[in-house]
Amino acid sequence: MKYVNLGGLKVSRIGLGAMPMSDALYTGAGRDEAESIRTIHRALEMGVTFVDTAEVYGRYTNEEVVGKGLKGRRNQAVVATKFGFLSYSGRGEGVLDSSPESIRVAVEGSLKRLGTDHIDLYYQHRLDPATPVEETVGALVELIDEGKIRAYGLSEVGANTVRRAHAVHPVAALQTEYSLWRHAEAELLPLTKELGIGFVPWAPLGHGMLTGKIRSTEGFSEADFRTTNPRFTPENFQANLRIVDEVEAIAAEAGATPAQISLAWLVAQGDSVVPIPGIEKVAYLEENAGADAVELSAEQLAELDRLTPPAGARLAEDYLKVIES
Repeated sequence: MKYVNLGGLKVSRIGLGAMPMSDALYTGAGRDEAESIRTIHRALEMGVTFVDTAEVYGRYTNEEVVGKGLKGRRNQAVVATKFGFLSYSGRGEGVLDSSPESIRVAVEGSLKRLGTDHIDLYYQHRLDPATPVEETVGALVELIDEGKIRAYGLSEVGANTVRRAHAVHPVAALQTEYSLWRHAEAELLPLTKELGIGFVPWAPLGHGMLTGKIRSTEGFSEADFRTTNPRFTPENFQANLRIVDEVEAIAAEAGATPAQISLAWLVAQGDSVVPIPGIEKVAYLEENAGADAVELSAEQLAELDRLTPPAGARLAEDYLKVIES
């Protein structure tokens, strides 16, 4: 496994997104803790050191699973978690809260659940419109000075917010949804390169579709968030399957899987681009980690750059409401 610099943190260039280990956002996810722990152990054996979780995933349980998986192995991993969806300052349920008061409570809970004395990368999960980002960063800098976190990041914010935060203290990483389905090239990806910020794509496999393993939505449970995702509506799904067919053709030529091709294209976008595919099974981990060995030719990269744009918005309106454009 190759390693890259993510805002001063040395991480594997393919990470492990732990959310499916406890959150039923996708059909079938979050049902086998033992397998999830085996997956974390296997990841470390393979050199996949960057593990991404959040307090809100499974409402605390995801951090607990990650903590169990890293017990006795904490020094082998670079752990990222997130705050901001839950309020600890009295704002109430369902209200974004990145106030210094709330952060102080949130970090202590995450440290306890993860079974560690420090968090390597601590993300603001979503922008809090009631708290200036400068105040949030000020609180995070205090946590850095105290040794409770090593670095901080931002998730799903716009370029102006990134610049404001970076002016207070360097941002280590920016996380956003990004895959062959695109959307970040115009502003965010160039900005991270300009400022020396790591870029962490979540949903790097198009919520599973770019793996080539989903040919129908009929098996999705009612709780699966893709049932309301615009790219998975019947008409858009069929259109987007044609993109998958294009990726599969390149995968066959390269002797790799569509998932590996999708991840290899992502890491080719920059020296500090670190995708975090959601993984809860050893088999998926081993396939995704194999992308590290895939070297795409200039012609293959050009073909992938020319893929048909996806049909439908990247997220449903309810999800987009808490994302800063």
